[in-house]
Amino acid sequence: MVFWFGVIALAGAGPAAATSGGGGLGTARGSQRSGVGEIVVNYADHRRGRSLTTVIRYPAAGNPAHTDVLSAPPARSSGPFPLVVFAHGYNITPNPYAPLLRAWVQAGYVVVAPIFPYTNPAAPGGPNESDLVNQPGDVSFVISQLRIASSQHHGILSRLIDKEQIAVSGQSDGGSTALAAAYNVNYLDHRIRAAMILSGAYIPGVGGYDFPAGSPPLLAVQGTADTTNNPGNTYHYFGSARSPKFLLSLLGAPHLGPYTNQQPYLGIVERETIAFLNRYLKQQPGARGRMWKYGDVPNQASLST
Repeated sequence: MVFWFGVIALAGAGPAAATSGGGGLGTARGSQRSGVGEIVVNYADHRRGRSLTTVIRYPAAGNPAHTDVLSAPPARSSGPFPLVVFAHGYNITPNPYAPLLRAWVQAGYVVVAPIFPYTNPAAPGGPNESDLVNQPGDVSFVISQLRIASSQHHGILSRLIDKEQIAVSGQSDGGSTALAAAYNVNYLDHRIRAAMILSGAYIPGVGGYDFPAGSPPLLAVQGTADTTNNPGNTYHYFGSARSPKFLLSLLGAPHLGPYTNQQPYLGIVERETIAFLNRYLKQQPGARGRMWKYGDVPNQASLST
């Protein structure tokens, strides 16, 4: 069952006014940036007994703005657009990540960010990190709902999504969520074509990270001064992953800021992730070369494979 919110009044889920300054790089056609439309939907997974309030941003008609436009007319004539599902970290909502998510939309992607029911700050009784094991299933459920919505004849999302080009991403525990959905045999969603893991790790106590043949391309991002997610956690799973894989090291960067508001890291992450998505979801010529250009910044970032 789907419930639509006409007016956003959700703590931490509404549009953010600030921009990142890093900028999105082109629309689906590689020209000027898209505007950003936003809707908030509640998806009810009755089979699993879970409810997921979900922030959906999409390329919209008109010029880019510093804020998202609620229920803006979609730029349907420039689509369909690849889908990116983003998983937030523990005890946080998707809202602080809005500049990064907006940059992806301006580059020509539909970006969907569910609010996990038991690890967000407003969870009943407070956030409970033990629910992390259920979040990869939430990601797959949201992917299914978006594919259904795009198949409908009416609605903002109608015919807006390229259902064959799907990426997952996430930060911290959200990175662990996305990592499991893309590479763990117990959660594996074969519809995922690329994964971007931002300061993530294996889910503790969960086996099955087999990185089977045909696994999607991986972009791992890690701050070298991250004291919350030890860089060794990223190096561990990255060493087991199959090619194509890339490791973006943010030199001297902490855990959260590079993905929310801390420059110059946020701009580097925006440009690198967009180049990665353009290479592996849009198959854009030259995108791999841009990954190396944007990922190697003296004294700030380095890219390796």
